[in-house]
Amino acid sequence: MKQTIPNSPEILTTTVGSYPVPSWLTALPSEDALIDATRVIIDIQRRAGIDLPTDGELYRFDINHPDTNGMIDYFVGAMDGVRTKVGRSDWLEFSQKSTMSFREKPAGVVESELGEGGLDLFADCSRAVKIASAPLKFTVTSPYMPARTLLDKYYSLNC
Repeated sequence: MKQTIPNSPEILTTTVGSYPVPSWLTALPSEDALIDATRVIIDIQRRAGIDLPTDGELYRFDINHPDTNGMIDYFVGAMDGVRTKVGRSDWLEFSQKSTMSFREKPAGVVESELGEGGLDLFADCSRAVKIASAPLKFTVTSPYMPARTLLDKYYSLNC
């Protein structure tokens, strides 16, 4: 279903990246609070004149771990083929190949064929679309980030 914005400008205004998680959501995390926070974030952007707001990447907010909502960890932790328990030898090997200076240890280790596992971006996007009730932009990480932050012991790629 194609959505259009009535009387939209030739160049739409949008945002990139994560919106800060509201402190009230981390203090009392629940599915209802997450929906409310997403609604608030979209509304703030619309009131500021943003034509294509995002959900602030709150779809990856984990009610059970409200302080650990890193984009890379969200993706690789759900995927098949990735071990997220990283040991000293993994750190050392990653440090020899490190292509991401901001990260000292890998997000995980690729040990078998990658698969979607429990990653369900369709459900995440669907929730945001229901909340927004108008067009929005749904953002995800690019393949570049996991390729740079994972230690590959299966594909033997030189990324």
